[in-house]
Amino acid sequence: MNASVNTADLAPSEFPLTPRSMPRVLLSLIRNPLDALPPQIFEEPFVFTRMAGKLRVYLADPELIYQTLVRNSDALGKGEDVRRLLGPALGDGILTSDGAHWKWQRQSVAGAFRHEKLVELQPAMIAAAERRRDLWLTHKGSSLDLCQEMMRTTFDIIVETMMSGGDGIDVDKVERNITNYLKPTGWKFALGLLGAPDWMPYPGKEKAKAAVTFLRATLAKVIAERRRSGIERSDLVSMLLSAADPETDRMMNDEEIINNLMTFITAGHETTALGLAWTLHLLARHPDCQARLFDEIVRVTDGGPLLAVHVGKLTYARQVFSESMRLYPPAPVISRMAVREFTLGAYTIPVGTILYVPIYAVHRHAALWEDPLVFDPERFEPEAAKNRHRFAFMPFGAGPRVCIGNGFAMMEAVAILAVLLQKFRVTGASEPSPKPVMKVTLRPMHPLPINLIAR
Repeated sequence: MNASVNTADLAPSEFPLTPRSMPRVLLSLIRNPLDALPPQIFEEPFVFTRMAGKLRVYLADPELIYQTLVRNSDALGKGEDVRRLLGPALGDGILTSDGAHWKWQRQSVAGAFRHEKLVELQPAMIAAAERRRDLWLTHKGSSLDLCQEMMRTTFDIIVETMMSGGDGIDVDKVERNITNYLKPTGWKFALGLLGAPDWMPYPGKEKAKAAVTFLRATLAKVIAERRRSGIERSDLVSMLLSAADPETDRMMNDEEIINNLMTFITAGHETTALGLAWTLHLLARHPDCQARLFDEIVRVTDGGPLLAVHVGKLTYARQVFSESMRLYPPAPVISRMAVREFTLGAYTIPVGTILYVPIYAVHRHAALWEDPLVFDPERFEPEAAKNRHRFAFMPFGAGPRVCIGNGFAMMEAVAILAVLLQKFRVTGASEPSPKPVMKVTLRPMHPLPINLIAR
């Protein structure tokens, strides 16, 4: 189809539309948005549907994903779904904004994620992992909740590395409020599909609202204390305080700084923590992989403590974490809205189309992966990875809006795994893996218990 069209004028026959039941989709969105994905997207390259008067396109073919997120990135905006879901907490920050406002915010924090800066942060990552390991040494033989343990570990790292200690943030209270905010997101998805107004009540709404108030007030105190002290530190807070738009020299106001700190604190620790929790769960189910990883750690560290210089040499650890993120991508769906018409394969995508890249489905797609449900870190050996389309594996997204913290997350995950598995074997995953549930991020439906055995 070559003619320019508008969504309102589009005849259903012009796209191979897959019929969907609105009541069934709404119920799935409320319970678990992963179940609302069209089942065909796990086997087909794309799926076109029309719901609530809008054309919706699901993409699983890596080349079509590349054409969309990279070649036509300027035709895409974040869209109403993202605004409704994340706007109350993250405002118009780097994750939710578009255009020039997004660009200058991203430029202002890019320095914090340069490789040489990340290398400087490795000792802090290792120290946080060692504190968690030492706490685990007091729990030998007892069962632990992996998600909770990893959330606290990665939050500790974010606070130390990005906020220079965080000026007394109540970690437990922050964790509870992040969970309270994310818990009712299925209702937000469903009401968004219906086009319901923002004031519409739903279960958990007031708790989520209170959570946002608490989290943003907490960060406002951090900023106020930093301004009061006048101390210059080499961290994200100082970088945001001094950030200026290169075209206008405008500085960020406190609300904009809070927007971006909220983004890095919530997205920056939650995703890595969940990736690590699923990884340790999978290692408990695959003792052969765990043994191979332990052998690599011993070989690289020569049996001594993990040092910053060792992290980059732990190649099998990276493979293990990558394979875990393939099966359980922490951010399982990308959504965009077409703000201008563009060509995608044989189709012209009209303005207003909602596009989804269901990373969860791409990573488990029958045409892209052999035995896609099997945990196999060897998929990520260099030769195997080299022969795979770049967009068959995208746990951090893709294109200009690829996660700015992807290098930080990989480095952090490898360091934590190495420190913990030097001292412990993890066991206790004999029950079937709990169903993953999308609450913006990919959480297990039930806790991931684990038993520790000292090496």
